[in-house]
Amino acid sequence: MLPTIHHAIETDAHPPIYTSPYRVSYKDEQIQREEIDKLFKQGVIEESTSPWSSPIVLVRKKDGSVRFCIDFRKLNNITTKDAFPMPRIDDIFDHLSQAEYYTTIDFKSGYFQVGLDPKDRPKTAFSTRDQHYQFTVLPQGVTNGPPAF
Repeated sequence: MLPTIHHAIETDAHPPIYTSPYRVSYKDEQIQREEIDKLFKQGVIEESTSPWSSPIVLVRKKDGSVRFCIDFRKLNNITTKDAFPMPRIDDIFDHLSQAEYYTTIDFKSGYFQVGLDPKDRPKTAFSTRDQHYQFTVLPQGVTNGPPAF
């Protein structure tokens, strides 16, 4: 995690939004548990008592694997949007044409390198049928996440 960067989720004085967890099959519950255990061991999430909660969604990919996601749409609807301009792709290519070296970076867990403001961690809470967690780092899917990343 980058210690100097902390992402904030500005929701003004909006009351907490709580969405109950979706029903899942036993097999999907096991997939959720494995992913949550992994994220917990990595320090990406922590146990929570937050009044906020967004539901977990398992997205099936073409190769048969499953992606663990949190549905932050209700949180995103009340989040104040940053007025951060996205760069134009042609400007990026103009700058790249002058480069002498290129490199690649694996961004699979890149968001997890950006800290989350401690006062906003409860807003990222999610629940299983018997546990409640929140992110300690920037989760994928929140508004204003891409500019912070």
